[in-house]
Amino acid sequence: MSEPAAFPPAVPPPRPVEPGLYLVATPIGNLRDMTLRALDVLAAADLVLAEDTRVTAKLLSAYGLKAKLERCDDHAAARAAELAIERLKDGAVVALVSDAGTPMVSDPGFVVARAAIAEGLPVHPVPGASSLLAALCIAGLPADRVLFAGFLPPKSGARRAALEELRPGRQTLVFFESGPRLADSLADMAAVLGPRPAAVARELTKLYEECVRGSLPELAADPRCQSPKGEIVIVVGPGAAEIASAADADAALSEALTRLPPGEAAAEVSKALGLPRKPLYRRALELQGR
Repeated sequence: MSEPAAFPPAVPPPRPVEPGLYLVATPIGNLRDMTLRALDVLAAADLVLAEDTRVTAKLLSAYGLKAKLERCDDHAAARAAELAIERLKDGAVVALVSDAGTPMVSDPGFVVARAAIAEGLPVHPVPGASSLLAALCIAGLPADRVLFAGFLPPKSGARRAALEELRPGRQTLVFFESGPRLADSLADMAAVLGPRPAAVARELTKLYEECVRGSLPELAADPRCQSPKGEIVIVVGPGAAEIASAADADAALSEALTRLPPGEAAAEVSKALGLPRKPLYRRALELQGR
């Protein structure tokens, strides 16, 4: 096993941290995933807003840092926003962190960031660890078009309804899920989305990191996906293209012709429905009575 790389002498020195609100990503498991810039900001922060101050206190202690901490969870977000705006107007450095990963990705903090933006105050991202991106990287599924859907509803009926809305899309889907609900969620996904390829990523960057790949029905039946422990991300590949019917094409053309000439209407519908342009152009002329 090779030794960790020595600290590169060419790494630029830290820059002064200017006043503003900093949205700071923190490790999702492995403490060595903390970025140098995140450490600079937290060391300079006059105030750190944290989802759970106890969790953040342990994180800061691990890096030898101390800071004034204030809670910023779903119940305290409004108060935290007022405090942050007050301090930012005084020229302070305010950092916002969640318990793990990137703030506001299914985590509290939106109220604070929106308030700062509305006041015209500087808001800066400090990128870093993200379970969403980590899972997407190792899933082995297309990542050129992605829809992050967060947590699905806990009850099957509402969950299937939400999945039905996502079914027509042609992008890779990413979900967060808890261990006790994983098998039921996978079963509902298989029922609504069909046998799409998927991956279940668990405990990313941690000791028991695991990524299980297969079709949705296979994953729903896999013993490894029956109430596992840890943080879970589900990545589902895009569905196959559905061939539009003649009625669908006529409806789309009729609407497009209210705004565009036949050639442009045919081109728009061709791109939207994945149908050949020339037959659509001829049909557009027919619909116009030419």
